[in-house]
This record gives sequence, C-alpha cells and structure tokens, in this order.
Amino acid sequence: MNRTYELMFIVRPDMTDEDLDKLISTLQSAVPAAGGTVKSVDKMGKRRLAYTVRRFNDGIYVLLVVEGGGAVIHELERRLRVTEPVIKFLTVRIDEEQKRLAKIKAIRDARRKVSAQPAAPAEEAAAPAAETPATA
Repeated sequence: MNRTYELMFIVRPDMTDEDLDKLISTLQSAVPAAGGTVKSVDKMGKRRLAYTVRRFNDGIYVLLVVEGGGAVIHELERRLRVTEPVIKFLTVRIDEEQKRLAKIKAIRDARRKVSAQPAAPAEEAAAPAAETPATA
C-alpha cells in the first residue's frame, strides 16, 4: 500500500553543497530501488537548532516527500542512521492529513455551492394572510 511520508533530516552545518547534493541524490536513488517515488525535495538551508545536538547549534535542513510502502522508509532511515554527517532525522506519515484536508475542502465547496444558488421565493409566506373580522 502506497502512503505519503515526509522525511526531514538535519546535516552538519559545515557540510559543503556538493556533499549535500551527493547525499540527497543517493537517497533519491534508493527510493525507486525500494519501490517508491520521490515527490519533492526541499533544501531549507542552514538554521539554528532548538537545542545542541552532537555539539552543533546549527544545521542544514532537508525535507523529502516520499510515496511508497514501509520498505522504502525502512531503507531510507537505515541509510540516514549510518551516514556520518546526518545529525537528526524524523519521518512522518502525511497521507491521513491530506485525506482529512481534502474532505474538509469538499465540504466547504459543497456549502459554497448551496449558498451560491438563489433561494426559491416562498409564495405562501409572501401572500398577505386574510384577516378574520373581530367579534365583540
């Protein structure tokens, strides 16, 4: 079953762009070999870490969006564990969130469609009611 995952990893701040590109291409080539696809790669750049990790206060963030099964994620995480420059990594499944957002969007679109249609005039409510004479 194909699921969508976000894989965020942080590498050492002193890593060169060439080495970072080489690491990313290695990970990208591992995904199809394990039966998945890479949807996007986002190099977010150098940022300050929330706390010190392996004596580093900064790190270069990279986000991979991958579609595939558990074997794909297992292989990527295995490679990240043994790669020296990788400080931290985290994998999150996002397909459930995408389904939830799509459902909310469909409900909103349906409500807009209903509210965009003009309301049918109610003839009975618009007609004046016949008054009955008061008896004293």
